[in-house]
Amino acid sequence: MEFIVEKIGMSRTVGEKSIPVTLLKIVPAKVCEIKEDGKAIVAYSKGKKLNKPIEGMQKKYGLSKEFNRFVELKVKNTEPGDLVLDPLKEAKKVKITFKSKGRGFQGVVKRYGFAGGPGAHGSRFHRAPGSIGNCEFPGRVMPGKKMPGHYGNKNVTVNAEVVEFNPDMGVLVIKGSVPGANGSFGKVRIVK
Repeated sequence: MEFIVEKIGMSRTVGEKSIPVTLLKIVPAKVCEIKEDGKAIVAYSKGKKLNKPIEGMQKKYGLSKEFNRFVELKVKNTEPGDLVLDPLKEAKKVKITFKSKGRGFQGVVKRYGFAGGPGAHGSRFHRAPGSIGNCEFPGRVMPGKKMPGHYGNKNVTVNAEVVEFNPDMGVLVIKGSVPGANGSFGKVRIVK
């Protein structure tokens, strides 16, 4: 069973032992069509962007302009309509998938935690990666070498423990941190 969620931010529990928690808002969604493989086409609201294909899908399923994103999820609904949130009440563990924060093009010190060289004048080796090649054989840089490049903005999945679910507000409280920026959208899948 999967759900679309929006990351609200982090907080902590108040009690004898305080726990850091992440708050995830369950995005209202409608099941449009149930497929034979157990998955379903689900519509939800994200931003204001509309184009002809989205308008065609809205017309096909008789949806309002509010539902402007479509995704395929595993659901327990037996017929089209609002997404059923009942399984979240008993959920203890979940898998959460979000896009990590994008950090752009970064060097090896930030990207991989390389130590770098001395910071003093004259060393000429401060934050560089160092030697990358071999001798005469094989005479090339091997694939997979840790080098500067694009860092972040990738799908990251983490296992998490559910602290609480508030069905009235539609907020899922998760123990610990979750990747991604506040306000970003992701998926939650119930493990058990």
